[in-house]
Amino acid sequence: MSNSIKDIDRQLEETTRNLREAVDQAAADEEAKADGIDKGPKKPGSARGIETMFRTSYNVQMDLTGLADNKANMMISINGIIISIIIASVAPKLDTNPWLLIPTTIFLLGTLISIIYAILAARPRVSSDPITLNALKHSRGNILFFGDFANLREREFVDGMHDLLEDRAVLYETMIRNIYGLGIILKKKFALLQVAYTAFMMALVLGVLSFIGVFIWILLRAP
Repeated sequence: MSNSIKDIDRQLEETTRNLREAVDQAAADEEAKADGIDKGPKKPGSARGIETMFRTSYNVQMDLTGLADNKANMMISINGIIISIIIASVAPKLDTNPWLLIPTTIFLLGTLISIIYAILAARPRVSSDPITLNALKHSRGNILFFGDFANLREREFVDGMHDLLEDRAVLYETMIRNIYGLGIILKKKFALLQVAYTAFMMALVLGVLSFIGVFIWILLRAP
């Protein structure tokens, strides 16, 4: 109980201190504005607001990455099952039922294209070019991305992270560039998934229509 009261008191003190700082800053801004003093461009928001923004952005990017990978895995599983069924069940009957060749070929080609693009979307992307610590310090690469820092020695990585933490502006820039890199990867993933789903849909539509067309052609030719 006493610990809870202490926590509440500490939160009240912190809130009161933040409010006082905000009031003092607002008063200083109003005074500077009244005196006609230009304080220059506005600085970023509070550290807590910036951290919340970065945390939210990273969570959104990670959720979308997981969603894209799940969709890719689903397409790989479905197309793999369809291809296995067609090869195991339909292919042996093509010699006695040649009319199955066109619908089967359409299904196989469509599902094959779909599964290839789904695999490309789910395939890990790791840079094979080694990046040095000096290159990372000059913004050639991203020390927060495992594909870049995995080639560094442990001591180099620790030194690079210490240098990054000492400069808040560089830290924010690196995090912003990391979010941008995640967005580029997501764009490629969803573009590949769009092709995979489109190929799968076309395979189903054209395959079913070709089966129906073949059935109608057989019925019309029947005596």
